[in-house]
Amino acid sequence: MSSWIVLIFAGICESVWATALGKSQGFTKIVPDIVFIVGLILSMMGLAFAMRNIPTSTAYAVWVGIGAALTVLYAMATGSEPISLARILLIIGLVACVVGLKVVN
Repeated sequence: MSSWIVLIFAGICESVWATALGKSQGFTKIVPDIVFIVGLILSMMGLAFAMRNIPTSTAYAVWVGIGAALTVLYAMATGSEPISLARILLIIGLVACVVGLKVVN
């Protein structure tokens, strides 16, 4: 169970570094650059730890799914991307698939 908790944390960190990378404007802003580096390191460490007990394909899909869903939700919440019913339904579908991978593992 701890591997799954760490994997969820790693997925959150993936969203953090992806968002920070966008805000760094090509590594020209120091704070987003630092957030990117820390988020990337924590995300990769968490993914590597989780892959000790979770199959690579499942761990990677869950990690990406969490990161992608949170990145889009953050962008919509901050107004960087438009909110639409289609986007929300697609995110729900993505999260459902991630949960499904946990259930079948």
